[in-house]
Formats: sequence, C-alpha cells, structure tokens
Amino acid sequence: MFKIGGRILKSRLFVGTGKLPDYSLIEKMYSEAKVEVFAVAVRRIGPNTKHTKNVLEYIPKDAITMVNTSGAMNHKEAVKIAQIGRELTSSDWVKVEIEKDTKYLFPDNYETLKACEILVKEGFKVFPYIYPDLNIAKELEQIGVEAVMPLGSPIGTNKGIGCEVLLKPIINEVKIPVIIDAGIGRPSHAAHAMELGADAVLINTAIATSSDPVKMAVAFSKAVEAGRLAFEVGLLKEYEYAQASSPLDEFIKG
Repeated sequence: MFKIGGRILKSRLFVGTGKLPDYSLIEKMYSEAKVEVFAVAVRRIGPNTKHTKNVLEYIPKDAITMVNTSGAMNHKEAVKIAQIGRELTSSDWVKVEIEKDTKYLFPDNYETLKACEILVKEGFKVFPYIYPDLNIAKELEQIGVEAVMPLGSPIGTNKGIGCEVLLKPIINEVKIPVIIDAGIGRPSHAAHAMELGADAVLINTAIATSSDPVKMAVAFSKAVEAGRLAFEVGLLKEYEYAQASSPLDEFIKG
C-alpha cells in the first residue's frame, strides 16, 4: 500500500480509459486486476458513437477518477478543462497534460508548470505529465503537486523505458511519488519502471488495444507488484565475468 493524493492505495497500476473499446471493461479491471485509479479525458465524458453510456457510469464508486486535460495546448486551456472536469466528476484529482506538438506528443513542461501553479492554489490534487527533467520536477514539487508523471517514451509507442538516464535522477531526488507514464507497452516494461524505484505506472494503449484488455490489465498488475517487490528487496549488482553458483574447489578428481 502507498499513500498518494490523500488516499491509501493497494495498487500501483493506474489505467487510462481513452482507447478502451468497451467501458464495461473498467468494472472488470477494478475487480480482477484491482485497479483503483482510472484516468478520464474530459472530452471523453458523455456518450458518443462507440459508447452509449457515459464513462463515469462504469467507474466503481470506491475507485478514483483522475481527470485528464489531454487536448490542452496551453496552460489556460488545461486549467479550464480541469475546472470542467471537476464539475463533471466531483473529483479533484487532475492529470495535467499539455502538448503543443502533435507529432511526438511531448508534454510542454513550461506550460504545465504554469497550469499546475494555478490548479494547486485552487485546491486540486495535481499530477503533471512531464518530459523527464529533474529541474522541472523539483519546481513542481516545490509548488505542491501530488506527484510527477514523467514519460517513459512517447505516448503510444510501446517502446518502454527509453530514457532511464533521465528518469533515475527524478526518482532519486524528488520526495513526492513518481509515476511513469506513456510508452510502456509490455508488462516487463512496467516491471522495469518499478525496479528503478517508480512509485506507480499509468498504462493506457498497451491495455486498451490488446486482444483482452482485462487479462492484460491483470498481467500489468502482477508485473507492477513484482517490480516493486524487487526494488524493495534490492536488485543485485551486475558483474563483468561469470560468478559460479557452487564452490570451484573440492572437485572429484580421477
């Protein structure tokens, strides 16, 4: 269990709902994969051509809805989306996601910092999605965000932890939780993130676009748990040469 945003959570796996083919899968992920936090883009709230019901109707009452400001191009849009999201969901958890670039979808750290300063003052529990930069992570920590969410690699690429050299300083130096977000395509990627010392991961594409999203969520849940246990125990160091498992003396000769 770990504490974040004023809540005690058992699961360190957060799931995005943006690409889910069927919102009824949310309830199954909650019961079978034990997912407790679901990120919801405000623009997805409400029925559309694929889903006849509002996504909020499927999120269990004991789970946490994390409003996502995806689609925002600057801090003013992000703040407006967060405010609308809080009105629609009654949740003060907000993932601040601001992207000007539409090809690589890299978060705009500068605009994100400005949005977070406003939203923290307005009483939101703020979770900024950032390009991995220790300096911006420390600034966000100082203004009072609940966690930082650096990307593992660009959104939807399934490339895993592509910037470990940038993530490790953040994990090592900030005191607030670090949630690795974006680019994690396999359960082994999630386990890697947790072995590095991340506090949680957020997965969307890899679960939502799999042939069985619920089963894949269970696989990610187990991977996250295994990675965290390994981090807590401590990973063994690597060696240049072979290390014998048995003593190399007292051989039978003849």
